[in-house]
Amino acid sequence: MTTIRDIAEKSGYSITTVSRVLNNRHYVSVKAKQDIEKTMKDLDYVPNAIARDLSRGENRNIGVVLPHVKTPYFTQIINGILTEAFESGYQVVLLPSEYDQEMEMSYLEKLRSKTFSSLIFTTRKIDINELIKYSKYGRIVCFEDPGENDLSAVYCNRMPSFIEAFKSIKKTGAKNIAVTLSRDFTVSVTGSEILCSYQHVFEKDPDKDLTVFDVITYEDGYEAAKKVGTKADCFFATSDDVAAGIRQYYLDNDLKVPILYGQENELSSQLINIPTINHHYFEMGQTAFKMAKSKQKQRKSFGAEFIERK
Repeated sequence: MTTIRDIAEKSGYSITTVSRVLNNRHYVSVKAKQDIEKTMKDLDYVPNAIARDLSRGENRNIGVVLPHVKTPYFTQIINGILTEAFESGYQVVLLPSEYDQEMEMSYLEKLRSKTFSSLIFTTRKIDINELIKYSKYGRIVCFEDPGENDLSAVYCNRMPSFIEAFKSIKKTGAKNIAVTLSRDFTVSVTGSEILCSYQHVFEKDPDKDLTVFDVITYEDGYEAAKKVGTKADCFFATSDDVAAGIRQYYLDNDLKVPILYGQENELSSQLINIPTINHHYFEMGQTAFKMAKSKQKQRKSFGAEFIERK
């Protein structure tokens, strides 16, 4: 394997001069630069990008920790990050976690070893104190309000939009309201906010028999509708695509379609004309990427809009 020593010997220049050319440093004559670059081409030399970054004291790899890309929450965030990163010179690496604590810790160790300059945690299973502890090794951005903890964060104030959606449902006169969620109330920040919002409007918990967890995709929505059957006259769905899956089950079985409410303002909600919520996850992704590049710790909160459709 060709080394910079080989390039120095063949070109007739010192290792220091070769290193300056590789790192785009000054104090190298035009002729020396041309000779060394020609030698590199002749020897088919490819610089070790990781070693070069370490020698410069910088790294342009940003890791994005996420459990999956099955929901618009994650896909919209990723699209925002990639859009912002496109011409930045940074590499974005997706790091699947499946809510596995050991895997999330392994990514923090990669931050510590300088594999990444920054990590963006779209969600987490590990304790927030672990993020705080590792933030001294590189920039960490989380998608939640960290409270008094010293972390960069971008998050959405979702509860007002959830409350508005449930008030709208209440006005319809629906009595049996089914709720679908991606995770249990106890382990999901979103789930907890939905629960609190439901309690605020209806002054009771959602009906356990009409609450379905692990509902993420269109197909999951279809299966959730099959499970609930005719017991519900309204669904508050995990996403617009989930609502579309719920709707299709009732159509396929010649049953009356319940009142449907979705989330994330996807194309599907526009096509079937149902109310939804815009949480601005795309813009949040863009903001998170900017924070991951910044040397200063920052926070930004986004609002969410309930979109009523008749």
